Amino acid sequence: MNSTAGNRSRKDLACTRDATAFQKAYGKELKRRVVENGEHFVLAQADTPHEIFHVMDIPLVSNQWWSAYISAKQLSSRYFSAMTEAGYPENSCRYCSLGLACTLANDPGSAPWGGLPKPCLLVARLTCDCIQQVFTQWGEALGTEFFPMEAPAWEHKDPQWFSKSGHAWEQVYQADRIELMVKEIRQLIAVLEDKTGRRFDEAALGKLMLRINEQESCIREAAELVGSARPCPVSIADQMPNTMIPQWHRGSDWAVAHARKFRDEVADRVSRGVGIAENERLRLMWIGAGVWHDPGFYQALEEKLGAVFVWSMYMPFAGPQYIREVRESPLHALASRICSMNEVLHLPPWMNAWMTNEAQRCGIDAAVMLVPPDNRLAQSGTLITASALEKEGVPVLRLGADMVNASEWDHDTMVALVSDFLQQVGLK
Repeated sequence: MNSTAGNRSRKDLACTRDATAFQKAYGKELKRRVVENGEHFVLAQADTPHEIFHVMDIPLVSNQWWSAYISAKQLSSRYFSAMTEAGYPENSCRYCSLGLACTLANDPGSAPWGGLPKPCLLVARLTCDCIQQVFTQWGEALGTEFFPMEAPAWEHKDPQWFSKSGHAWEQVYQADRIELMVKEIRQLIAVLEDKTGRRFDEAALGKLMLRINEQESCIREAAELVGSARPCPVSIADQMPNTMIPQWHRGSDWAVAHARKFRDEVADRVSRGVGIAENERLRLMWIGAGVWHDPGFYQALEEKLGAVFVWSMYMPFAGPQYIREVRESPLHALASRICSMNEVLHLPPWMNAWMTNEAQRCGIDAAVMLVPPDNRLAQSGTLITASALEKEGVPVLRLGADMVNASEWDHDTMVALVSDFLQQVGLK
């Protein structure tokens, strides 16, 4: 069911073109460093301490970025079929295993970069049962070591974490969990130093953390503008790349400058009353990762119904999850950022409390929730969050589809489902 997947999205901002051009150039440079020059590089999950790799100037390939890259090239169906043929279950977690599927397919002719070369290390937090299996077997397939990081239970549960996380992070994220993460980060640093010959500089990390705060403050201001402005000035098609591309390079001179440019362009559109739909009538919330194989989906109902996707997690998440008062220990501030990144996005009471607050802040009329059939972590808090939103008067449509597997998606069918839902709940 993928005959119409892959519709392009409309980009309204000049800075979106700048961001995609930068990332394209960066991808070429990354390929040059790791494929052509054979430099040591790390393959890591998005919720691991990327800042350590940046400070040590170790090239990084994020598993989620790599999966989105493969999916955007419409290759996911081919690689998942190869994975099944190799004896893996058909209900594997797609987002985390697409990179492994690409490696197992072993088809340099179709794979980006001809397939990933051997990284010096794989790094992932054990946030669900599939992670250890995927990364252990991926390490075996690539002939390299896997460095697992713990995801310990969280006794202190503060539903209002998002209002305190920047300054009261020891309290919000629990001191013993932070200490465990600091210990593991130090172990990771020792492994990286041994494998690459590079040295870690904690003072440099402290400076990087301050630059990240500057970057994320700009993204937070942009999120506040989008939530309060009528009409909505910026679509998800512009929000996602202008948030996530700088996020992969967080704290760099380019990322900080680009975040500032994005905020300023959003502010300019707000001041001029520019909206993304001529007749905005419905403000929608998208819950879940992006549908990377069909970015045009989000804009399909703007003119027909005046239905505008105002919110996705990436931009408003930047403020509460990344901004940290550094104080005397940048490693501890970093650990507080990393130790619960997936949990607050996917598990109650953090996920549902934050998203209901965000729905109120942005004046959301309805929510569309991606429920990937085989992605356990992405399903964990969705029913509770949907219930919480519905109790607040926000109807929720659950879409059973995957963020990277195009074979489970049809553009016209999914757009029709959203359109029918909005009309059935009386949002006309």
